Amino acid sequence: MDLTQGSTAEKQSRASKMMVIVGIVSLVMTFGGLTSAFIVSSSRLDWLNNYVLPKAFTWSTAFILASSLCLVLARRALKQNQRQRTSLFIALTIVNGIAFAVSQFNGFNQIIALGYNFTGPTSNITMSYIYVITVLHILHVLAGLISLGVVLVMNQKGAYSKSTMTGFDMAAIFWHFVDLLWLYLFIFFVTF
Repeated sequence: MDLTQGSTAEKQSRASKMMVIVGIVSLVMTFGGLTSAFIVSSSRLDWLNNYVLPKAFTWSTAFILASSLCLVLARRALKQNQRQRTSLFIALTIVNGIAFAVSQFNGFNQIIALGYNFTGPTSNITMSYIYVITVLHILHVLAGLISLGVVLVMNQKGAYSKSTMTGFDMAAIFWHFVDLLWLYLFIFFVTF
């Protein structure tokens, strides 16, 4: 496929999606660096071995996976020009995204209940890494929720159809990335 071919709208759509992908590549590098630092730091004498990730993080994983499924269903409905059904599935994606964030904060509370704070005399380097990486991820989830909120409003205004999906697709690409990123982080934390 020649990327220089097509209408102006098609070229703008490809360029917009490419900008999202470039941003995702930078996030992959950021989280790759953080998880690499996590591995390197695990050789420290004060490293907490055999930690157990709070159950709330398992629940949050289920919420984030459900959100991706809802967004896939929203796209399918959009391709069938079913605006209300699309809005319903986008709203369900947002609800699952919020449930994910709430569950993450419950996980932080469970870590604190175990006696590990982010900083101070009751902090631990292992849990501090988990806090930093998870909070950074939650910030990106919040950015995704904002973009999904915009997509929901725009869909209600009739901005999207099966032939004009660029804004929807950009938000979906980012959201699915954030979901896959959490899946990677969750598996990383559980297995490392």
